[in-house]
Amino acid sequence: MKTRIVRIGNSQGVRIPKPLLDKSGLEGEVDIQARRDSLVIRAARKPRQGWSKAFRAMSQQGDDRLIDDVPNLSSWDEDEWEWQ
Repeated sequence: MKTRIVRIGNSQGVRIPKPLLDKSGLEGEVDIQARRDSLVIRAARKPRQGWSKAFRAMSQQGDDRLIDDVPNLSSWDEDEWEWQ
């Protein structure tokens, strides 16, 4: 499907035909990258996308424990003091 690059204010843009948008499922925010002689448009990833799934897998594998078995105490932690 061909289209034209059009002027939009001080920029330029491409009108994406509705059938292509429907087929791709793109909506809202997108990421766009230039590659050689093409532009690649993808759905924008949300920050931390997939983290909950990764953390669940870590928990099931026992990889979610603290690395240090003994907390690293400072002299401040070892001082004995009482509220006045």
